[in-house]
Amino acid sequence: MHENFSNGELNEAFTPDEKVESGVTDITGTRKAENFQMVTEQDVKHRKPEAGLKKFTITCLRRSVHLVVIGYFAYATYHHLDVESNYCNDGKNDNHIVNEDGSGNQTNHPLCGMQYCDGYGFLALLLGFTYLGLFYYLVFKPKIGHRLYRSILKPLRTKCLHFSKQRPISLLQLLILVLALVIFLYFETRNAPSKLVALLAPCVFILGGYVFSSQRQAIKWRQITIGVAVQFLLGIVCIRWRVGRNIFNCIGDKVATFLSYADAGNRFVFGDTIVTEGVFAFTALPVIFFFSFIISVLYYLNAMQIVIMKLGWILQKLLDTTVCESVNAAANIFLGMSECPLVIRPYISQLTASEIHSIMVSGFATVSGTVLAAYLKFGASAAHLITASVMAAPASLALSKLYMPETEESKTKSDNIRLAKSEDTSVLDAAANGANNALPIVLGIVANLVAFLGFITFLNALVSWLGFLVGLDQIDFEWVFSKLFIPLAWIMGVPWKDCDIVAKVVATKTIINEFVAYERLGEYIKNQAIDARSAAIATFAICGFANPSSMGILIGSLSAMAPKQRPLIAKVAFRAFVVGSIVCFMSASFAGIFIDEEQDLQ
Repeated sequence: MHENFSNGELNEAFTPDEKVESGVTDITGTRKAENFQMVTEQDVKHRKPEAGLKKFTITCLRRSVHLVVIGYFAYATYHHLDVESNYCNDGKNDNHIVNEDGSGNQTNHPLCGMQYCDGYGFLALLLGFTYLGLFYYLVFKPKIGHRLYRSILKPLRTKCLHFSKQRPISLLQLLILVLALVIFLYFETRNAPSKLVALLAPCVFILGGYVFSSQRQAIKWRQITIGVAVQFLLGIVCIRWRVGRNIFNCIGDKVATFLSYADAGNRFVFGDTIVTEGVFAFTALPVIFFFSFIISVLYYLNAMQIVIMKLGWILQKLLDTTVCESVNAAANIFLGMSECPLVIRPYISQLTASEIHSIMVSGFATVSGTVLAAYLKFGASAAHLITASVMAAPASLALSKLYMPETEESKTKSDNIRLAKSEDTSVLDAAANGANNALPIVLGIVANLVAFLGFITFLNALVSWLGFLVGLDQIDFEWVFSKLFIPLAWIMGVPWKDCDIVAKVVATKTIINEFVAYERLGEYIKNQAIDARSAAIATFAICGFANPSSMGILIGSLSAMAPKQRPLIAKVAFRAFVVGSIVCFMSASFAGIFIDEEQDLQ
């Protein structure tokens, strides 16, 4: 009786294939009794009614939610069709609606036409992707996906990898890739050959990576090629392809709108006068509280872990990097350089020097969503900021492995990694802690801005005084330092007339931080002192945390998580700082190829 029940219980919990994977049974289906405690009939009688009621309640709630969603979508569809047929103009002007007063004037209306970034079209896409995901994870993957992967996809992938890694095949693949690149660049730049200058930056940085690599013999050129190629392809999809550009513009607009809701809290706490006047500390920085609040709730609900793990898995399979550095690079798209290592905190003490270097590069090469709104306040494009973070993920892994290749055996594998769960006890606890955890971030930004701006002002005064003594009144420290970045701005594709301004912005970001750089870039854009294309390149070039204060913050946070690794962390920090900056510059150079002046003004 006991044995029959146990077999029935296992059959309900696992499919036959899942039994073998989870260790419940061996290949022949024999039960591994040592992994389970014997369940008595008395326990079953007491447990079964309660468990059945709970399961029934959860099932009813889920079905009720689905019915409500389907009913709402049905009525939204009816309303959309009603507006289309009764109010929207037919044929030529699908995006307009006649005013209610009967006048012939037309105004834009989101329910006219299938507008996928707003109105009914956006709702249809949102529900479509949601239910497609539910179907994949709840039906296709457990019923078909696992068996399909083990029986067909995994053996096929193994054979393809073995075949593609043969030297003649690798050379043929490289030749095809180069040929495709040449053809694309010909058609892309035939009307503007000057944009080809932007190719100099990737060539210089890759050659520099080989020259200054910590172990040239250990470089895996397949990793580097795939990483840079993926960065390039992401640039084509997100910037050059009209559909991809529209998607990222839509995402950028939605993010900007979402973050703007924090203004309600700002105005209530600080008053309309301060917020309207645009005082930085009371307009841009408080948004960090709001975004940290949201991220903490998503982390508690396990949503962030799922997204990060899936993106990390994709990067790991593409670039053949270890799971920790891949997951960290994926997390850096959303989180900051100090928050991302928390996801893999238990394993930091076991990481190799190359893995720690890769984690630091990913942190320096991206910015976090928590400070995104601050950059938007300065006039930066939300679409460009999001695109830059996405493009930096594969490139940070590839270039980190170029400048510091892996020479040790990694102790962390995909089968022994588990992402840390939230320590909060409820959604409200997570929300409150998320808002409170943003306080040190805001105070740290304020402290660094005050200290570094004061110090740079002192250096400017000192250099100006020295210049004044020899008759050079216009020279200061930032002027001298920015001149070093003029060649860099030019090889990134910036027109020569704007190189001096872009060099000043990049120098400001490098010696102070990206906040001040975006503020000054916003002033140049507002005063029309720089072309739109040059401004876009500069936006990509400074979209990273690589600055002196961030280097100190990252060393401190990683050392606190793994004290025994502190000497190694400090040793690779400066190299990671340089490589993180290079990742941003490469994204900017690709943007210089894809962006046209007219396109960026749209």
